[in-house]
Amino acid sequence: MVRSGSNLLIAVIILVVGWWLAGWSGKAIRKILTKSKTDAGLVTFLSSLATISLKILVIITTVTQLGVQMTSFVAILGAAGLAIGMAFSGTLSNFAGGVMILLFKPFKVGDTILTQTHQGKVVEIQIFYTYLHTSDNKVVILPNGLVANASMINFTKEKKRRVDWTISLAHGEDYVKAHTVILQYLKDDQRVLKEPVPFIALAAITADSIDITVRAWAKTDDFWKVYFDLNKRVYEEFEQAGLSLAISADAKKTSKATK
Repeated sequence: MVRSGSNLLIAVIILVVGWWLAGWSGKAIRKILTKSKTDAGLVTFLSSLATISLKILVIITTVTQLGVQMTSFVAILGAAGLAIGMAFSGTLSNFAGGVMILLFKPFKVGDTILTQTHQGKVVEIQIFYTYLHTSDNKVVILPNGLVANASMINFTKEKKRRVDWTISLAHGEDYVKAHTVILQYLKDDQRVLKEPVPFIALAAITADSIDITVRAWAKTDDFWKVYFDLNKRVYEEFEQAGLSLAISADAKKTSKATK
């Protein structure tokens, strides 16, 4: 009876101390990997994996201390593992997906991606889930299994991106003049790359407008600034250049209705 009590006490101590040490070890591994400038996604993944593995080891040690034979325990663990594996097949898929993401690196922490209809900045890659921050400050939690097997767009993997605009001129406006003015706007913006050279062409003539396609290249970090700034300049300065933007048929009807 005394021996059983002492075994129980030792098992409790092993469980409490071991559980604490497992958490501490995970934090220590995270700190060491961070200082060694390891990929941020790998840091989170390995520290979480180490913590969970150590906690499993603590549980096995605790059960052994209670007098459960290892052969019996392994048999029970194997049967339980099979049942748990079937019940948590999705979770195991997420684990495998996390490994695939870290091995093949379709994205890393800090990248902006679009997957599963969700777009945001990757802030963390854990064992089972990937965390995104959206532009409106929402946190999207995605299962790694789905992410690893789904198509995605990585907006920041390359150092430069093409910026596209469609500028609609009113009928009767001088396309050659518009071409010259837009090209000058692009040359004035130092963030627009010289190579590849900007592309400007007459894309379509519709009942409402003359549509001009404009394409230019910029560094990935400058993409939206370049896009919005050209829109702003066209809106504010086209009229000063003697050019008019098109007005859609719906807008014309609304304008007539309000007169």
